[in-house]
Amino acid sequence: MNDQTNSEMNSNDKKSNINKKGRIKAFANLILSTNPPKLLMSIAVLASVASTLVSLIIPLFTKNLVNGFSFDSLSGAQISGMAGVFFLQVVCGGLSVYLLHYSGNKVVASIREKLWRKLLRLPVPYYDNKPTGETISRLTNDTALLKGLITEHITGFFTGILSIIGALSILLYMNWQMTLMMLVVFPVAALIMVPIGSKMYKISKETQAENASFTTIINRVVSEIRLVKASGSEPVEYTNGATGIQRLFQFGLKEARMQALISPIISLLIVILLVCLIGYGGVQVSSGAITAGELVAFIMYLFQIILPITQISQFFTQFQKAMGATESIVAILEAKEEAFDQGNSLEHKQQQSLNIDNLSFAYKEDEPILRNINLEIEAGKVTAIVGPSGSGKTTLFSLLERFYEPSSGSIRIGEQNIADTSLRSWRSRIGYVSQESPIIAGSIRDNLTYGIDRVFAQEELEHAARMAYADGFINELPHQYDTEVGERGIKLSGGQRQRIAIARALLRDPALLMLDEATSSLDSKSEEMVQEALRNLMEGRTTVVIAHRLSTVVDADTIVFLEKGTITGKGNHEALYRSHDMYRQFADNQLRMGLSA
Repeated sequence: MNDQTNSEMNSNDKKSNINKKGRIKAFANLILSTNPPKLLMSIAVLASVASTLVSLIIPLFTKNLVNGFSFDSLSGAQISGMAGVFFLQVVCGGLSVYLLHYSGNKVVASIREKLWRKLLRLPVPYYDNKPTGETISRLTNDTALLKGLITEHITGFFTGILSIIGALSILLYMNWQMTLMMLVVFPVAALIMVPIGSKMYKISKETQAENASFTTIINRVVSEIRLVKASGSEPVEYTNGATGIQRLFQFGLKEARMQALISPIISLLIVILLVCLIGYGGVQVSSGAITAGELVAFIMYLFQIILPITQISQFFTQFQKAMGATESIVAILEAKEEAFDQGNSLEHKQQQSLNIDNLSFAYKEDEPILRNINLEIEAGKVTAIVGPSGSGKTTLFSLLERFYEPSSGSIRIGEQNIADTSLRSWRSRIGYVSQESPIIAGSIRDNLTYGIDRVFAQEELEHAARMAYADGFINELPHQYDTEVGERGIKLSGGQRQRIAIARALLRDPALLMLDEATSSLDSKSEEMVQEALRNLMEGRTTVVIAHRLSTVVDADTIVFLEKGTITGKGNHEALYRSHDMYRQFADNQLRMGLSA
């Protein structure tokens, strides 16, 4: 039984070592992938080494001063030499700090750029499964940990080792007995630091995860503050936020407990060591074995060992945190991304029918959303998708935009599977106006031209705004097209946001137009105007509409009734009204609502 237990322990130790090596390798590969400024970093390291070597000379000057100090003994050469040494140390130290911070910031900027590019290329399903705050935390907090390690701790680690080796070599030469007495402390300190470092890594991982969770709460509440206030949810959200704050506080206390173990013990060991050295050294001075200057130099060299040990311990603490951050960053960088430019190009805007063949889709394997959809969306005509909530209309739109890949079946444009076309060229053909009409923070002009890779003349913007019946309210704004709309377009009404979205679609001049009931937020007068604008936009284009209103459906060339993920009816308004009970009920309800209004 004991042999089995020992075998399991040895196996776990091996796995731990493999994981540790893997983490270090991942960190090194991540840094090297940024093409760091090797020359500048080498100069920084050399300057730091020079500063460290110069600092090793200073105690020798001090020894000579203590042993035979008098103003008469000081020569101009000695004073100039000491001043030169101090000046060289300052210059080398300053140069090293600046170049390291420059290099560290450049490396982290490169990592953030890689992450940002990756986040823009990750598919929609990735974001379905990741809270926004967690993603933001990876881009900001985790990369900040890496920056701290590179700019403040790595060089301190290496120069600290050099300082320790240099100081120990000089001390062994000066008095090997006192040096051996001092060395007894280091194995004791190592026994304390190693298990605490392992514990710090675990705490750091948990803290980073909690930081990401807390960022998610803050992001959600701040971005939806009007909903929070309108719902009277301040007490609930306060509790959620306060819980996150307390959890972070608890993790902070865990770190503090680790530091509380390290600092007093190390300080006690240093004090005991100093007392022993001063006591033993005093006896040596009294007996004439060493001079007073040598004792002072010995104590100064001791501090040149102790301070680097502190730096090295801080390095290991930060290194453990950086390893946790590296794992999270690498996980994002290794996630499968959308291949924007792979596949055939569809640069031309010619009209071609879309054919959906035996299309099925499920977000989860055992919960199908669409089942064996067969549908032709005719070129240049309007196809309306109708059905109760949850029938799969929006999911079908998402598949047409290639936010998701079908579980089975295909979507073809002409004879070509859209999966074989490049995402960039496919999506450039689509104009999409949704119910929510998302608006970015910026000006009206920014929103009209968002995502369109060309510069528009003012006349073109004004024409598109006129076609979307948005020119009236735009011209009344204080700065017209340069008016800032606020975060998520909060300074605009729902109807105004939708007209901006329609004008944007007009400027995009798409071959395929997708409308998720683009008039649903408008009053009757605005709806009438925008319906006319949409008719102009839809003319000559292949159009797919998710329809909630009868007024949209009646004029469609083809109406598709979607029910529980399957097509249960297809035809024009009159044919479906006669043959499809649920469609008839839908139409009658719309008529009653129109009469009551």
